[in-house]
Amino acid sequence: MSWQIPLFDPDFDEREEEAVASVIRSKWLTMGERTSRFEARFAEFCGSRHALAVSNCTAALHLALMALGIGPGDEVIVPALTFVATANAVRYCGATPVFADVSSLDEWNLSAASIEPLLTDHSRAIIVVHYAGYPCDMPGITALARQRGIPVVEDVAHAPGASLEGRAMGAWGDVGCFSFFSNKNMTTGEGGMVTTDRDDLAELLRRTRSHGMTTLTLERHKGHAFSYDVVELGYNYRMSELNAALGLCQLERLPESNRRRAAHVARYRELLCAIPGLQVPFSRSRGEPAFHIMPVLLPTGANRVAIMQAMKEAGVQTSIHYRPVDSFSAYVAAGLGPSPHVPLTHDIGARTLTLPLFPSMNDAQVEHVCASLSLALSAQN
Repeated sequence: MSWQIPLFDPDFDEREEEAVASVIRSKWLTMGERTSRFEARFAEFCGSRHALAVSNCTAALHLALMALGIGPGDEVIVPALTFVATANAVRYCGATPVFADVSSLDEWNLSAASIEPLLTDHSRAIIVVHYAGYPCDMPGITALARQRGIPVVEDVAHAPGASLEGRAMGAWGDVGCFSFFSNKNMTTGEGGMVTTDRDDLAELLRRTRSHGMTTLTLERHKGHAFSYDVVELGYNYRMSELNAALGLCQLERLPESNRRRAAHVARYRELLCAIPGLQVPFSRSRGEPAFHIMPVLLPTGANRVAIMQAMKEAGVQTSIHYRPVDSFSAYVAAGLGPSPHVPLTHDIGARTLTLPLFPSMNDAQVEHVCASLSLALSAQN
């Protein structure tokens, strides 16, 4: 259907159109000069030594864990409140995801306190997600990880451009994994990025994203090499030049887009605080968030489906971020859920509702969303 106010709306103009057209005119479509420029600019933007473009964030997570040597018999701490790909990547490696709870009903991120009780002799990594674009307590989490001698992977799908203590998210852990899916703060349609300061990981990631090959097609095209070897099991996780061209445009506009998102969230908070029983998380956020989505916590006992239907009738698209991963049938069938360690996540999963948020929104649209939600809740009462 055509929504009066959609959940998200990509921020494109003639710059993206020309960027994509220029790739088509060039006839070089995969892993070329634009991809190299995108990687260099993204690394500079994040303050990381290395940035490697990949086909999506799931691929980034899989490569990161493989590079860290995660395999069968290993455990990896992951949030239960995340998109399923975060945990799936652990299972791709034959390892076991161990679900950790959110910090509180106000902060929907992991903390050192929620991670530490789950660590065992089999724990080999921690994956954190900066939910909704709000930074986790990375000083506390990285200190715990160093103490236990295990690496940290940041799932930064929600938080490009977010920072804490002047340091970009994705530059705190051993590896950062970004998503450029169509609903993200910056999008290439499909696409992702891996960031790291570790030279050893960067070299391994560079090879394994492209079949374990020692040279790329572009290098052979330029005459820098005439053949290649395959030195390890790799994957086809490359980014296309079309995606990279979009990424260069989107990265340039990301800071301003995030500023506009911040303004909309501030207006949402002003209006939503007047709705009885409604909670808006991250009232005490740290650092500089990226404001990816606008989640709220409905009152206990509210009929979420009826509220979403009422808002649909008002022309407002809503969603749920997220159903807890450990509650999915595939995880229950595999003996990985439901977890007894994530009661707050289960409460959030039953009551969360995601409202529209995108840079080109205006105050009138934010006001209409809030009025529609207030009316839907009042009708139930």
